[in-house]
Amino acid sequence: MNIDLTETTSAQINAALVGARRATGTPAVGMVLTLVIVTDEGNHYDALKAASQASKEHPSRILVVIKRPGRSPRERALARLDAEVRVGNETDTGETVLLRLHGELAGHPESVVLPLLLPDAPVVVWWPEDAPDNPAEDLLGKLATRRITDAAACEDPVDALRQRATAYAPGDTDLAWTRITPWRSVLAAALDQRHAAIESAVVEGEEYNPSSELLALWLADRLRVPVERTGSPGPGLTAVRLLTTDGVICLDRPNGALAELAVPGQPERHVALKRRTTAELIAEELRRLDPDEAYAHAVAYGVERLAPAGAVEADVAEAAEAAEAAEAQAESEAAPKAGTGKKAAAKKQPAKKSAAKPSSAKAS
Repeated sequence: MNIDLTETTSAQINAALVGARRATGTPAVGMVLTLVIVTDEGNHYDALKAASQASKEHPSRILVVIKRPGRSPRERALARLDAEVRVGNETDTGETVLLRLHGELAGHPESVVLPLLLPDAPVVVWWPEDAPDNPAEDLLGKLATRRITDAAACEDPVDALRQRATAYAPGDTDLAWTRITPWRSVLAAALDQRHAAIESAVVEGEEYNPSSELLALWLADRLRVPVERTGSPGPGLTAVRLLTTDGVICLDRPNGALAELAVPGQPERHVALKRRTTAELIAEELRRLDPDEAYAHAVAYGVERLAPAGAVEADVAEAAEAAEAAEAQAESEAAPKAGTGKKAAAKKQPAKKSAAKPSSAKAS
């Protein structure tokens, strides 16, 4: 059910939500949180689509705040609120309200959103693009338990990470950090299997890819070793190589879907590391609303503290070549031994005796 409201108020929107729930036969409110999306006309469709898919896992009331301050002085002087209420099949288990704030009202979105929040439920604010410099001090950010930004949508993602570190407050997170959750899990599992001292690391990814920067920062912060960030054609994050005393641990994903994990002394194996959709990333962020301390430590480590270009990559490449040469030499030495063993086994095996044919006696 869709209800269009023009020049409306928050009270009328609440009344429309109650009426729509009764009309659809679901008067009880079974939603667990309020998700506020702050976007514009050009990007609200994709953001709303991702949020609606995530609401299948986390039933929520989705409030889409679209600011339209106007271009002319006359338009900027107006204060008008238009809304579209969606309840039913399109929104699955939740509710969606599109709020278009015109003129002066665009500068005060909290006055419209506050009366529409679910009572006694967490509030999550997501900026798909154009996030404020300090989300925790934003008028809408102050209402939220969790504040989600995306450095990948910024013109300068690395500078955006610096800004996130400067303005970090408990509850802040970034989708660039969410994208590397599977990578962190696989690398942690690989290090649990191979107990060897780590000397350095290299992270490869596309230029201006904030997820690559965050993974390098996380490794540098947790391992306390030099970590170098290098570029690659992509897509996204492509490889991580850890130089250990036993050899090189390599996690390589050249095609953006299937990765190959190589650990010294173990056979190579494939790992599913596909690039996830925005809906999957939002669903992951909504699973836990407490402060993400790992993200806080990683983003605060500082991009400037990463190893300079070429400082680590040469050592890792040299170690990888040495490991390949040693493996090839071991195989070549094992081949003659295997042949000698087969010959010795053939000599020791006794020759088979031919069965004696009985002689035929002639009658005298």
